Amino acid sequence: MHRLIPISIIAALFAASPALADEAADLAAIKAQIKLMQHDYDAKIHSLEVRLSKAEAEAKAARVAVAKPSHAAPVAVASNAASTTPSTGQTFDQPQTQIATPAPDAAPQDVAVADNTPPPPPAAPASNNAFNPGIAAVLNGFYAASSRDPQKQVIRGVAQGDESGLPPRGFSLGESEVSFAANIDPYLSGFLDFSMEDDNSLSVEEAYIQTKDLPDGLTLKAGRFLSGIGYLNERHAHDWSFSDAPLPYRAFLNSQYGDDGLQVRWLAPTDQFLEFGAEAFRGDAYPAAGAQHDGVGTYTAFVHTGNDINESSSYLAALSYLHTGAKNRDTDGNLFTGTDDLGIGSFVYKWAPGGNPTVNNLTLSSELFYGREAGFYNGDKFAQNRFGWYAQGVYQFMPQWSFGLRYSGLSTSTPGPLLTGTALDDFGHSPSAETALLEFDTSEFGRFRVQYTRDQSDLKPNDEILFQYTVIYGPHGAHRY
Repeated sequence: MHRLIPISIIAALFAASPALADEAADLAAIKAQIKLMQHDYDAKIHSLEVRLSKAEAEAKAARVAVAKPSHAAPVAVASNAASTTPSTGQTFDQPQTQIATPAPDAAPQDVAVADNTPPPPPAAPASNNAFNPGIAAVLNGFYAASSRDPQKQVIRGVAQGDESGLPPRGFSLGESEVSFAANIDPYLSGFLDFSMEDDNSLSVEEAYIQTKDLPDGLTLKAGRFLSGIGYLNERHAHDWSFSDAPLPYRAFLNSQYGDDGLQVRWLAPTDQFLEFGAEAFRGDAYPAAGAQHDGVGTYTAFVHTGNDINESSSYLAALSYLHTGAKNRDTDGNLFTGTDDLGIGSFVYKWAPGGNPTVNNLTLSSELFYGREAGFYNGDKFAQNRFGWYAQGVYQFMPQWSFGLRYSGLSTSTPGPLLTGTALDDFGHSPSAETALLEFDTSEFGRFRVQYTRDQSDLKPNDEILFQYTVIYGPHGAHRY
């Protein structure tokens, strides 16, 4: 470096001053200036080396002073610095200073001091949540206007559950959530989700543990969770493509089915995505009730498959089945005891040019439902076949803006003359609903929607307009396909 610096300076000076008259005199002056600069540079380097040596010596002396016991208390210097708590609130165990206890007759200078200097404390984690559960919140608000009161709307031919309705007129707080998620250890993860409703009630929507490292593609889940049947059932409400669930989900599953139970999944080791699953639930949630068969009253099974079609498109197909029993299931004072079987066929197609959905993308999905309910309704024997379906598409036509359309319908067979005029009687009407949606996303964490629905689930149609906002903050897991 000492040689390069003068050469560079000389070259620069000569290039800048080609017209100097006395080159020899100027060259001598330049050499003198360079020599002076070099002297100053060497002096500064030497000063820094001296200061560094002095600092190292003082630090070593300080460590020896801390470690060396005193005459009055030769063993009382044992470090009590374990479990230091940094500003993040986390607890870190640090090595203690090792001190050999002297013999009673040993002179102070003979005391053996093991100079195991503790390393500097660990650096604070990048995030204050790095060692805590990830806490996320979803705020979900509505303003609803409708030609008829949606709280008085019914779905003809079905004994509805208590969560199958639509948001009330005016302002309301939708299903807002607070969730906690964490990896418990290398083998387990945990998830807890609280749901807050319009009436200020708080409920546990999901609370489960799930395995992370079982062999052969197996995964187990235990606790309270949303069933893996269908395409939408496992998704939380803020992840739906529209502001409400399709008509068959509302009619047959009380919007979505979740219960306490156990789930097993197996991912096949094939190039084609192929997953099998089965579940056993307590049987306390609609369409079940009463926790039949000693608290194991619901069984499900499903299979998912899918693949890429090309670099711009992919698909997912699924078949699902639910079997459950109910004992004195109460819907608006009407009691049902019997069995409920439901099969679901699902198909989803996604397109994004070149696999990049940021500018344009399209999602098409459709599901078919076929089920049968049989038993006793208010003491009268009956059996009823039920069929439902929906088809929907959402197209992002430019960044942040999307447009969607959905059509859904269902039909039920006649329950018999003894039940004419009850909730199971559709009065010859086939419920349906047509929906249009416009959505603006401020980001992946913020969304505003306006949705119009021509709801013909009751005998008289209802025109409904929903304005909705949804925001998510805190760490939030990726949404499903």
